[in-house]
Amino acid sequence: MTKKRTTPKKRTSRGRKPSGFKRFLKAFTVSALAAFGIGSCALNPHLREQIPLEPILSQLGLPVQERPAPRLEARGPRVQTRFEHCPHFFPGGRPPIVPAGPALRELCFESFAILHSGRTKTPVFVAQRLNRRMLVEAREIGRKDRFYAEARLPAAERGELDDYRGSSYSRGHMAPAADMPSDAAMAQSFSLANMVPQDQRHNAGSWSKIEQDTRKYVMRARGDVFVLTGPVYAEPLETIGDGKVAVPTHLYKAVYDATTGRAWVHWQANSAAARAGAPLSHEEFARRSGLQWLR
Repeated sequence: MTKKRTTPKKRTSRGRKPSGFKRFLKAFTVSALAAFGIGSCALNPHLREQIPLEPILSQLGLPVQERPAPRLEARGPRVQTRFEHCPHFFPGGRPPIVPAGPALRELCFESFAILHSGRTKTPVFVAQRLNRRMLVEAREIGRKDRFYAEARLPAAERGELDDYRGSSYSRGHMAPAADMPSDAAMAQSFSLANMVPQDQRHNAGSWSKIEQDTRKYVMRARGDVFVLTGPVYAEPLETIGDGKVAVPTHLYKAVYDATTGRAWVHWQANSAAARAGAPLSHEEFARRSGLQWLR
């Protein structure tokens, strides 16, 4: 009796899909998200301020078209910011009143908003609205570290990657990457519009503790917590790079618990020797910075 020949089966790892399939799936997902974002902005131009495409386009190797955000026009010593497309980052939907200055531009991102100064080429402030759910989601997001120049700012008003190279300063996040609850928000947090030249030891030391303590508070809070972070400068300005990006003398982080009404402000020198001190009241913060945030 002749035995029936059988073709041996190829051995495969149970449940494992080919690595090529994973690469295809990842590329397809990124392309689909990019197409959705580009199409949405084409059909709804106002969304261009809310959905920055630069990180996605850069990953796809596509050119980024510069389309500067409109300037705020000062009509006096102070200016009321608007943030028409993202007022939800501010208590009561009321953005701050700030000292007037040249080339102030508003930028909306997925998880934060920036008032940018074309004079210093850094933020005036970066606004966030945080809660426990967002920070729980942020724990699952991997850090990417892909810094990029903000194409919505004119070249003459923005920092460039080369400005930081060779300087003794780190690119210090104002809205921390660790706060970002999605991959898109994480990518956007590496815009240089969200950075200031920061002392490296300060960034990794006492300032990092302030960021961690703020997250711990948000995790305990019963609702939304609003955070305003930014730099403070003294004349004459110290700058770095050919673009002359200004180096702040101090940094601040203002915190407001919308449920309890508690508000305080951390204020630290941009220095390796900076240590935690007593928080400022909002009134003292307004006097020092000129910003009217809570009103």
